[in-house]
Amino acid sequence: MSNEDLTGETAELALSEQLAAIVASEGPDRLTFTDLARRLDARAWGGLLLVFAAINMLPLPPGTSAFFALPLMIVSAQMVVGRAAPWFPGWLNRRGVSKHEIGRLVEKMGWLERKVERLFRPRLLRLSGHSATRLVGLVCFLLALVAAIPVPLFHIAPAAAIALFGLALIYRDGMLIIAAGVAAVLSIVVDAVIAESGFVALSYALSWLHF
Repeated sequence: MSNEDLTGETAELALSEQLAAIVASEGPDRLTFTDLARRLDARAWGGLLLVFAAINMLPLPPGTSAFFALPLMIVSAQMVVGRAAPWFPGWLNRRGVSKHEIGRLVEKMGWLERKVERLFRPRLLRLSGHSATRLVGLVCFLLALVAAIPVPLFHIAPAAAIALFGLALIYRDGMLIIAAGVAAVLSIVVDAVIAESGFVALSYALSWLHF
């Protein structure tokens, strides 16, 4: 199957099915991020946000949150300035993603998407239009900055909100944009609670040691 056929025939598929078609396509196992964006076609911005956010929702080794949040910053920053297509630095683009890694993501998200995709549909289209997408990019960039803070579990809630924004752009669902905005606010509240709890625990530990 050619890449042209791939983008054309998967335009109406669920994202998990579109990614599965990319995995099954001919060609090298490792794709650059630029190639992945091209194959996602009109879903490139939302698809990349979802893929990178899904990675950041996983438990990460201590001190690596900034590295894994970097692709989210790069993508969302370009959304803010209104680029027509995503661009990645050469070193990151060459790292890319393997079809095996995409396949693992499909396995994890496929069952969930099949359950909820019937809820997503094009509506309130102005909230997923060009101007709104730039605002979404700004919010996602700020969330990615929070996700990059090297505090355990800090990255999960902002990444979940970004994933919702990605799904909203994929399905052009304005109601989901609103839900993602609410999730973004809640993610900051969650991280504030985590930070305060950590500060209280640290203060208690220091006072106990001093005593």
